[in-house]
Amino acid sequence: MTDTLVSPAPPKRVAAVRQASNSVSLAATVSASLTMAYRGLLKIRHKPEQLFDVTIQPILFTALFAYIFGGAIGGSVQNYLPVLIPGILVQTVVLTSVVTGTQLREDMDKGVFDRFKSLPIARIAALAGALIADMVRYTLATVLTVVVGLAIGYRPAGGVVGVVAAGVVIVLCSFAVSWIWALVGVTGRSAAGVQGISMMVMFPLTFMSGAFALTSTMPGWMQAINHANPVYYMVNACRDLMNGNGFGSSTVYSLLGAVVVIAVFAPLAVRAYMRRA
Repeated sequence: MTDTLVSPAPPKRVAAVRQASNSVSLAATVSASLTMAYRGLLKIRHKPEQLFDVTIQPILFTALFAYIFGGAIGGSVQNYLPVLIPGILVQTVVLTSVVTGTQLREDMDKGVFDRFKSLPIARIAALAGALIADMVRYTLATVLTVVVGLAIGYRPAGGVVGVVAAGVVIVLCSFAVSWIWALVGVTGRSAAGVQGISMMVMFPLTFMSGAFALTSTMPGWMQAINHANPVYYMVNACRDLMNGNGFGSSTVYSLLGAVVVIAVFAPLAVRAYMRRA
């Protein structure tokens, strides 16, 4: 009786298991951020009252400041408009960026961001998307302010190129400033508190920046403070571009400052968001 030798079956090939990674590609980060931005635009579509501050305020403030202070400060409304329109443009758009922190705090209080944290997306996408969506609001406020200025007689010496360049500068700078308010919104205790803190900081900086009256008429100590006031450089940059003086040092300082602010406050906001959301 002979034994039958049975050769062992060849081992089955095991499919390679893809290892999980905590890193997210740049393309995926951009895609997720744009998706979150689209979500922010849908919120505006369903709640159009969110646009009141960028539609009613530019029209109301521009007309009121022009006709109330034009004669007292500029001698006439027409002489005052080259000073006022760039200044009120900066004030309107920069103050609009304050809403970013307030809305972030409201979403976090509702638990919306808890879901975002569990998604396989870059950590910065949820915050960046909300801020990118707000750039649409900044652009709308910019356009309306310029249109109202043109309607009441403002004729920018910088022409279309100067006006568009000023608009781009202020929108980019406001996007950078919104990262500061995003950090405040993430770390704040309530939406009302975030709004109160933001306005308390921005109103003095805006009014002393020379947005409505030239800084040369202000006390020396206030002029010295303005050299450390970022809104002061934004106002001068927009005024130079819109009134035909071209790119100057204020424009360079504004853009460099925007880059620095994003580089510093974006990581801080994301870190605070992951810790507190």
